[in-house]
Amino acid sequence: MALPDLIDIEDLYADPAFSAASISADGSRLAYLAPAYGRTQVWVRGIDEEHDDAVCVTHDERRGIKSYFWTDDPRWLLYLQDTDGDEDWHLFRVDLDNPQAPAVDLTPMDVGSRVGGVEPSPSVPGTVLVSMNKRPMHFDTFRVEVATGETTCVVEQPALRTTRFGLDGRSDFETTLADDGSHEFYALDEDGGRRLLVSLGGPEHPLGCYPMQPTPDGRGLLVGRFPEGEDNLVVARIDRETGEETVFAALPGHDVCQMGAHGARWAPILFTSRATGEVIGVRFVGDRPIVLPTDPVFADVYSELSKLSDGVLGWLSSDKEGRRWVATFIHDREPQLTYLYDHETRQSRLLFRPYPRLDPDVMAPMLPVSMPARDGLPLHAFLTLPVGIEPSGLPLVLKVHGGPWSHDTWTFDRDVQFLANRGYAVLQVNFRSSTGYGKKHLTAGIGEWAGKMHDDLIDAADWAVKQGYADPTRIGIFGGSYGGYAALVAVTVTPDYFAAAVDYVGISSLMKFMATLPEFTKPYHQNSFFLYVGDPSNPDDVPELEARSPITMVDKIVTPLLVVQGAMDVRVVRAEADNIVAAMQARGIPVEYLVAEDEGHGFANPENLFTMYRLMEKHFGEHLGGRTAATA
Repeated sequence: MALPDLIDIEDLYADPAFSAASISADGSRLAYLAPAYGRTQVWVRGIDEEHDDAVCVTHDERRGIKSYFWTDDPRWLLYLQDTDGDEDWHLFRVDLDNPQAPAVDLTPMDVGSRVGGVEPSPSVPGTVLVSMNKRPMHFDTFRVEVATGETTCVVEQPALRTTRFGLDGRSDFETTLADDGSHEFYALDEDGGRRLLVSLGGPEHPLGCYPMQPTPDGRGLLVGRFPEGEDNLVVARIDRETGEETVFAALPGHDVCQMGAHGARWAPILFTSRATGEVIGVRFVGDRPIVLPTDPVFADVYSELSKLSDGVLGWLSSDKEGRRWVATFIHDREPQLTYLYDHETRQSRLLFRPYPRLDPDVMAPMLPVSMPARDGLPLHAFLTLPVGIEPSGLPLVLKVHGGPWSHDTWTFDRDVQFLANRGYAVLQVNFRSSTGYGKKHLTAGIGEWAGKMHDDLIDAADWAVKQGYADPTRIGIFGGSYGGYAALVAVTVTPDYFAAAVDYVGISSLMKFMATLPEFTKPYHQNSFFLYVGDPSNPDDVPELEARSPITMVDKIVTPLLVVQGAMDVRVVRAEADNIVAAMQARGIPVEYLVAEDEGHGFANPENLFTMYRLMEKHFGEHLGGRTAATA
C-alpha cells in the first residue's frame, strides 16, 4: 500500500476558491464567495459567465465575509460582518451599480449589540426585516429600507424569555420559556388576545424547538418536537385557530437535523420555495444526511439533482419561478461541488470545485460505526482511517464536537482529513447530549458533564482499540468549544489515558464561563447549561460546577497539552485559556499556548489557521507518532 503525499496545510486551510453560491430571483445572476485582497469576498456574475467575467463587489481586507443576501432590487446586495470575530454582526449594503463604492453599514449600533437575522419583506418592496438588540437584552424586529437605511421597529419583544414573530414582520405568534422550562406557543390576535396553542417539554429542547416558522398562509406554525411517547424529533404543524397538531414531516427512526440552527455554515433544516415560502423539503439525521421532499414538484427537482452527485444535497437556491437551481452537495471526500440545474431543459453544469488543488482520491472515507456505552446506551460515531496504510494499531485522535447540543455528521471535515493524511485514525463520537439521535440519547447527558459524557468518549476509544484499529498507548484528543472542554476533562479526569491533547477555545472553569456569557443569552439557559450542568446562582449547584471544571484539577495533568484561543472570543473568553495555562505553568507542567489577537470563537483567517495546524501537526507528531512535514 502506498502512502499519499502529505497534503499542504496551506492547500487544506486556505479559503475555498469558491463557496456559498446562490442565484438571483430573476435567474440572471450568480453570487458567491471567493478570495480577493487576502480574504473571502462576494462576487457577482451573469448566469452564463465565468469567474473571469465576475465582479468582486466587497472589499473587506480585515476579515473574510461568510454571509450575504440578495435583495428584491437588482441594485443592492447585503452582507454581514463583525470585527475580528467578536460576533457583533452588522448588516452592510453593496451598490452593484458601483461596486467600488464603500459598503454602507445599515445597522449602526453600540458595541455589544448585533444583528441576529435577516429576512426578505415581500409586502414592502425595497426593505428587509432585521432582528437586532438595540435594546441590549431584547432582539426586536426592524424594517430597514435598503436604499436609505431608514429603520423602523415593527416587533418589540414584550419581556425576557419571550419572542413574538410572524409573517412579514407581523406579530402572529409568541413563544415563551416558562418558569418550569417548557416552551409555550401562543397565537396573537388582532384584538390583543393571546391563546395558548401548545406547550412543549423543556429538557429535550436545550436550544429551542427548531425548526420554528409560520406557514405562508399564516394559519399554522411549524415546530420541531418529540411527539408524546416517541423518541424521534419530527416537524409538527400546529393549527393557529384550533391548536390541533399534525405531523408535517417525519422519518421513522430518524431525528430532524437541527444543525442548521447553528448558522449558515451548516446545511439548512428546511428547504423553502422562493416563490411561495412553502417548505418543500426537510433534512434528517442518518449515517448520511437524508433529505425528505415534502412537495411533489420539488420531489421531481430533487430526483434530478440527486443524479448530479453521489453525495447529499446540502445548500440550495432557485430563481423565483423555480426553473433554475444552484445546488451544493455534501460529500466526505469531494467537498461542496456546486451545480447549476435548469428544470425546464433538465440540463446541468458544474459551477465550482471549492478546493481544486485537493485530490478526492487521496482523501479518506468517513465510515459510520456504532458501539455501546458501558451503561448500554447506543453510541453513533464516524471513523476515518488513513489512506494507504494497514488499519491496525494506528495512533488515534478523538475529535470531539462542540455544543454539546450538536452532532458530528457525514461530511468533508478539513480537520479529519488533515489528521488522517498524517497517519491517524480519527474517531468522532456522538456522545450522550448530542442532538440527532433521539430524546433519550439527548437527555441522558443531564448532569453528566465530565461524567458519562466523558465515559462515552473513553468507551468509543476502547472500542477502536478492541477492534484493532488503535494503539492504546497512542491516543490523542482534540476539540473546540465544548470539545475543548472535553479535551481538558480528558487530561484531568483520565490523565493516564491520553498521550496528547489539543484544547481549542475550550472551557476551563464552568463558573467563570457562565458568568462571562453574553448577557442577552443568560435568560435562555434554563434548559441548557443550568439544567445539564448547573446554575451558578444556585448555591447547591456550585460544588458540582467546580468539581466538573478542569481548572480545579490542574494538578492531575501529565498529558502534553496544546491550548489555542482567539483573543476576541465572546463565548469562551480568553481568560478561560489564560487561566488554565497560567495554572499549569505555576506548577511546572509543560504546556504550549497560541493566542490569535484577531480571532474569536474559532479561527477564520487563513494565516492563523496555518499557524495553528502547523503547531498541531508538530504536537501530535511528537507525542503520537504521526507524519509531519519535517519527517515526511
